[in-house]
Amino acid sequence: MTRPSPTFRLLAGLATTLLAVGVYSGYTVLQLRSLKKLQTETIDRNRTDTLLLLRIQNGLNSLAITMRDMLDEQQPYPLTAWAPQFRRIRSDLEDALARESKFSLADLSSNQRRYLADSFRQFWDALDRIYAIANEGEARTQIRLSLQAREAALSTAVSRLLVQNNESERTAAIRTEELYRGVERNVYIFLAAMLIVILLTGLYLVNFNRNLFDRVEALSTQRGDLAQQLISLQESIFRSISRDLHDDFGQILTAIGVMLQRSARSSPDVLEVREIVQGALEKVRALSHALHPVVLDEAGLDGALDAYLPGFERQTGVAVDYRKEGQERGLSHETATHLYRVTQEALNNVAKHSGAKRASVRLRFAPHAVTLEIEDDGKGIRDHGKQGLGLVSMRERAEMMKGKIDITSGESGGTLVRVTVPTVTTAAEPVNA
Repeated sequence: MTRPSPTFRLLAGLATTLLAVGVYSGYTVLQLRSLKKLQTETIDRNRTDTLLLLRIQNGLNSLAITMRDMLDEQQPYPLTAWAPQFRRIRSDLEDALARESKFSLADLSSNQRRYLADSFRQFWDALDRIYAIANEGEARTQIRLSLQAREAALSTAVSRLLVQNNESERTAAIRTEELYRGVERNVYIFLAAMLIVILLTGLYLVNFNRNLFDRVEALSTQRGDLAQQLISLQESIFRSISRDLHDDFGQILTAIGVMLQRSARSSPDVLEVREIVQGALEKVRALSHALHPVVLDEAGLDGALDAYLPGFERQTGVAVDYRKEGQERGLSHETATHLYRVTQEALNNVAKHSGAKRASVRLRFAPHAVTLEIEDDGKGIRDHGKQGLGLVSMRERAEMMKGKIDITSGESGGTLVRVTVPTVTTAAEPVNA
């Protein structure tokens, strides 16, 4: 059963993540805009309005000081002497009031604004009437009874506005802190959500890759088992065919040759037929030896190579230098067969592809391993991105022997095939260190 590809799930997860990022970003932008609006339209505007109210309050204090000086009987000046100072204070207060009306908070009631404007207008009207009174004593009495009371009322109204501004600023500060905490909380939530998404995605990919690697490993194991079974079946078939060729066809051709030899005494033409039969017998024996050398069962790997290499030289014209080091021991029949087949495959590649004139076969027996090397002086390794069946067969045989195979460049520039496999040491064969 083929498992579904994770592409759809990953794309769905990516779309969900992008949607979550978009929603979070939009919500955060709205919060930041609200915070910016709060700072620009409330806090900054409230501070400017407070400064203007303080300016108005300072002007009212100046009015109070001026009226106190006017009521001081020790002053030698008439009331008209303070008229320029009143005009200057009035001009400054009217400018401050005009500016303050632009920056005042929108939630202030119109009654407060109207009361402040009416109170200032009444104050200036009362001041003008006082200046119109000819009797300074009566004028000072009006200042004491009316004008100072109006100034005190104006100061109280301005103080109330300052208190309201302070309350508004405190409320805005609380709101700003709430917005900051909300943004910070959202950032933490978003980071936690992203970490969870990344963790879940990583766990899903790890699990999927682990299952994929397990399947690949299982397929690789099945492929290796199948290759070993095929190689074992091949050897069994070769052995059976070799035995049939050697025992049946060989004996038949041998018997025919003996009969022809007897007949050759009476008929000279039979001698030519006998030579043909003898050639066929040699070819059958060579084919039988190629399929499964009987000498491998009788004389071991060393004897089989001694019998195979001279025939390879005659057939291909490639001179082979064979060297052996150590004593053959601890080598199973299956291992000897695989090493013999590796030698055949390597030398066939030398004859077909390398263009070499000389090759060397080196067999070294160590206490715990045997090493087989086939090296040529040809054109070397040519990697075309794929391996032939011969190389695949050699690698499979090395794996079946629990050994390793290396195919590299030799010292002469040709190809070097090195196979190293472990040997089995019995108690009857102690190993000398």
